[in-house]
Amino acid sequence: MKARTLCPAIAAIAALLPVAAAQQTLAQDSFYKGKTVTIVVGYSAGGGYDQYARLMARHLGKHILGMPTVIVQNMPGAASMTAVRYLDATAPKDGTVITTFDPGLILESFGEPSKPQFSNYQWIGTLLRDIRICYASTASGIKTWDQMMKRKEFLIGNTAKGSNAYVNGAILRNVFHAPVRQISGYPGSNEQRLALERGELEGNCGSWTAIPQDWIVNHKIDALVRFSPKRPVDMPESVPFVNDLASTQEQKDILDILNASGELGRPFIVAKQAPADRVKMLRDAFEATLKDKQFLAEAQKQNLLLDPVSGEEAEKIIARMYSAPPELVKKVKDALE
Repeated sequence: MKARTLCPAIAAIAALLPVAAAQQTLAQDSFYKGKTVTIVVGYSAGGGYDQYARLMARHLGKHILGMPTVIVQNMPGAASMTAVRYLDATAPKDGTVITTFDPGLILESFGEPSKPQFSNYQWIGTLLRDIRICYASTASGIKTWDQMMKRKEFLIGNTAKGSNAYVNGAILRNVFHAPVRQISGYPGSNEQRLALERGELEGNCGSWTAIPQDWIVNHKIDALVRFSPKRPVDMPESVPFVNDLASTQEQKDILDILNASGELGRPFIVAKQAPADRVKMLRDAFEATLKDKQFLAEAQKQNLLLDPVSGEEAEKIIARMYSAPPELVKKVKDALE
């Protein structure tokens, strides 16, 4: 039987395919080669967002084709909204700028077209499904939720409206009518911790992973409530889950939306204009970093917990949040006032 042969045109195309693939790989490799990738942190240095960003920056570059230098730039302001707006303003849109921000801002964008809509950004992933709590210093004399509720006033801090700390405090104030007064204007969690140590604040709301280990080990604080059904092994069993304190289904529905941003605890995003192939490269590098033994060892040494969410999964969480019915969105907005 006579062997079949490709027609000349098809044979020519087939011969060019390996060359085209090689050229595409070379182009991807050459884009980041010699470049600098900047991770912009929406808070001041020393806080939880900054710690996680610097950990990622020390290991991400070796997993990106071309092995670019990765640096961190702090850009605090408006509960990290300044850093988010930078992506839409003057930041390069070529995949060389990554922003990490406070996902409490997502709730601020509900029903507000003038504010950044977080479904418009491309998500690289998040390092942690955040376990957030509100706590009191032992100096305050408050040890439990019930004791806090009996106070005339309980002073806690935050950076600005829109931060997750603000959201947590607003839940206490507006859903449970707790005697909470929130003091805004701190650049980051590090400054809030110093204010608590000086006695300016009686407590705070924040990520369990960002609380100094000596505060936990030496019982300098008492956790009052958690905003995640998950409880870390080093958190007392007595700390209630906020949804279990709700007395109506409506309260639980509102809390489900308000707590959802905690699933995106330490997020990394890029501009919507960033080319799709580079977004894939960054997502692949993010996933590879999570398997990097040196990265994992350093995270453990710094007591930085990891419970990552992929970029694809993060975008699904965002889609669910933005698909909430209008009547529920209004109730959520009212709870954040």
